[in-house]
Amino acid sequence: MRWSQNFIPTLREDPADAEVISHKLLLRAGLIRQLGSGIYSYLPMAQRIALKIMQILREEMNRIGGQEFYLPALHPAEIWKESGRWDAIGADMFRLKDRKDADMCLGMTHEEIFTAIARHELRSYKQLPQVWYQIQVKFRDEPRPKSGLMRLRTFIMKDAYSFDVDAAGLDRSFEDQREAYKRIFGRCGIQFAIVEASSGAMGGSASNEFVARTDAGEDLIATCSACGYAANLEKATSRLGLIKDLVGPDAPEEFPTPGVRTIEDLIKFPGGAKAENQIKTLVYMVTVQRMKMELGSRDDHILETPAIVLLRGDDHLQETKLLDALVRMGSFAIGVRPARAEEIRALFGANAGSLGAVKINRSNELIQKIRREIAEFPNTSDYILDTVDLIVVADQTLRGRRNMTTGANKDDHHLRGVDVERDIHIDRWADLRGVNAGESCPRCESGTLDVYKAMEIGHIFKLGTKYSESMGATVLTPDGKPTPIVMGSYGIGVERIITAAIEQNHDENGIIWPKSISPFDCIVTVTNMKDAALRETGDKAYKDLQRAGLDVLLDDRDERAGVKFKDADLIGIPYRITIGKKVADGVVELFDRKTKTSEEVKLSEIVSRVQSLALAGL
Repeated sequence: MRWSQNFIPTLREDPADAEVISHKLLLRAGLIRQLGSGIYSYLPMAQRIALKIMQILREEMNRIGGQEFYLPALHPAEIWKESGRWDAIGADMFRLKDRKDADMCLGMTHEEIFTAIARHELRSYKQLPQVWYQIQVKFRDEPRPKSGLMRLRTFIMKDAYSFDVDAAGLDRSFEDQREAYKRIFGRCGIQFAIVEASSGAMGGSASNEFVARTDAGEDLIATCSACGYAANLEKATSRLGLIKDLVGPDAPEEFPTPGVRTIEDLIKFPGGAKAENQIKTLVYMVTVQRMKMELGSRDDHILETPAIVLLRGDDHLQETKLLDALVRMGSFAIGVRPARAEEIRALFGANAGSLGAVKINRSNELIQKIRREIAEFPNTSDYILDTVDLIVVADQTLRGRRNMTTGANKDDHHLRGVDVERDIHIDRWADLRGVNAGESCPRCESGTLDVYKAMEIGHIFKLGTKYSESMGATVLTPDGKPTPIVMGSYGIGVERIITAAIEQNHDENGIIWPKSISPFDCIVTVTNMKDAALRETGDKAYKDLQRAGLDVLLDDRDERAGVKFKDADLIGIPYRITIGKKVADGVVELFDRKTKTSEEVKLSEIVSRVQSLALAGL
């Protein structure tokens, strides 16, 4: 490829609206241009990079028996309603109506579509296991698109799905994918970690997240260097030292706390309490999906019900942990949000800052309204779950605590001497708190946790029978009985790999592409195109390198040498061959972009030298 004949619109300055380094360099190097919020066009060099990444994805998926599909991006609503995710996904899904007024959506993932194919085509355990995958454009109405290609509304994903007859088969498929992902990210030049993570809206029994460490990341990862423990903060746990409480009164005692609104206020208040001796009371509204299943038909109802969340005063809530805890209760919770001020007042008769879970009034207007909504559902007793009208969920660190202080559900008043298990009815104990750096590792005796920023680059899930049961995908076992297919789901974002590669491989001059995904193996830079000898030598070297099977960019522009060097550094090609004054002596300069070192190489040996460097380690 000749630079003069191709579209590589580099920029000299950082764009004003770009914040993270990868976004700045993607724009400056002429790789992408923005069309709208979270919507970007790939320019030619970015497309070359993406195609190389996709080829690595295909090779590693095929290596473990994957078969490539290409499925529609436009889906009828009915298929998503079968799994229950039409309502569960919420505003993240792009929805539309066709000319016949039928509900449709743009696919953000393809579990439902692959499951539908499996239920129609797979009949016997003899057809399993199967590994199906695709590389497809996905759509998500991301509420806060930002950071270039990191948070997008339309993006390219490799999503794979395994189909097995039992849990043991899923374990094997999951491990195959896990090893394939390690090879993929290694080949793409990404430094990564595998961490425990929440399954979220995907559901299932287990998940691993692959993350790349970068200050631009939006995930927080807790790790232990002593034993290798690693988990997303949405999943991470820690070991805390025991707190020895003093014996308190036989019943909670109310006392006035004028002007106290926060944990910190109560710490400073005369006769107050340390944060570790307070109960933090939060109120959330839980969106609950109630399902009636009958002879393959489905009847869904959605309502909101309150949850009271209790934590130690010095802890903070991880909302994903709360949602996971509610799902484990069997409540079919599909979303949580903080309660509004008027909802809190209706529930407690007090404002935030004076709330507590001792002697909650379960006859208030809000609870009565929810009970009326439940009563309006037909055949309530046939539903999988009778929805609880008020759920109290407490963090494990409060178990056994006594002589605690909490709000009295009366403005400007608190209770002291609260014994958590004696005075509060807890529906569910769960790990709800976010861990902090410096806390003890939950896995080993000696380690402490470090917390760092990272970005997700891949995620693998053990779905189990979540989709096969709701959508009727079964196979016959050896004894002729139908059993739900056991599934796994495995995703990698192409743009995430591109972003992580830049975040981890750059310097003050620009990008330093890993060799395997660089748009070109080398760039031939002719320092003076007006010099016929240099021009002819550069053209010959370019053609010789191409014939040797290398991807080569020839910088044949009529520009100053300094401009060409800066552009070569900016776009990050691994090796630069400089055709300059020493050509008269049969020598060219070979510059290594990563090490910033140069060597003189004979013209007659440049092809073999670049070949050996470009192929080393691939």
